[in-house]
Amino acid sequence: MFFRQKPAPSYERAMDWFKKNMVANKGIIVHTKTPVPYPEVTGYYIPTLYNWNERELARTCTRWLLSIQHPDGAFPAPDGVPYTFDTGQVMRGLCVALDDMDGIEAPLRKACDWVIAQVAPDGRLTTPSTEQWSDIANDLIHTYVLPPLIQAGKLLGVPEYVETANFVLSYYKQQEALVPFNRLAHFHAYAMEALWELGEIDLATRGMADVEKCQRPDGGIPAYPNVEWTCSTAIAQYAVVWYRLGNKDRADRAIHYLEKIQNKSGGFYGSYGKGAQYISGAEISWAVKYFLDAYHLKMRGEGKHA
Repeated sequence: MFFRQKPAPSYERAMDWFKKNMVANKGIIVHTKTPVPYPEVTGYYIPTLYNWNERELARTCTRWLLSIQHPDGAFPAPDGVPYTFDTGQVMRGLCVALDDMDGIEAPLRKACDWVIAQVAPDGRLTTPSTEQWSDIANDLIHTYVLPPLIQAGKLLGVPEYVETANFVLSYYKQQEALVPFNRLAHFHAYAMEALWELGEIDLATRGMADVEKCQRPDGGIPAYPNVEWTCSTAIAQYAVVWYRLGNKDRADRAIHYLEKIQNKSGGFYGSYGKGAQYISGAEISWAVKYFLDAYHLKMRGEGKHA
């Protein structure tokens, strides 16, 4: 791993936060007020850990996830209920672990088979439950399941996975609400990163243009276009997308903002500012994940000055 510069203390604090908040021999917690391991977030942490050369931690997370897979191939949320989104994020981890560990192929194949069984005839990706979504998420986040489904199809040599993902993508591309910044930034950012991963650069650029209109001089971005408070995870996610799109200036400003609000522990509350409504009283594990992803891109020198 080659970096143009030495990682800053903000990275070290963030990685320390992960290590201190990983349940022994299992996975990362939901957040500091619910310190139980979270399969979904543990799953998409695995690529992050490999990127930062934390191979043994990635392997430990992977082994735990394999131990809790349901017989039908799904992976549960912390309440034991399977969600399509959660299973897709575990698939992200399994795809990366495939070349490093034995015993991954069959569980990954079962997970993919379960996901494609959730596809409705019109292409919409369904899920057995939406209880944990409350009223702030909807199935547009399922676009973030498609990149690992495609990746698995290519790695396992199963064209059906790729074809199904493209069928589902066609459905979501027809949804007018997909691209605009019109919902909680965290969930909008999932779609923006997914669109970039899927090669839909024009759509990702359009969505990020909405976000650019809202970015403040200090690098912060409101959690919704019409509020003052910010969502920490979303800002890190948007930094990832901006680096990927080559907009280094915007991404660097977002990173700078995150470094200013980062708690001494290395973690981040779910949201900051007056009226903050998204898990504002606890340090959430997924904010650290995306901060580490964004910082990795920054250290690699991704992006260019716009």
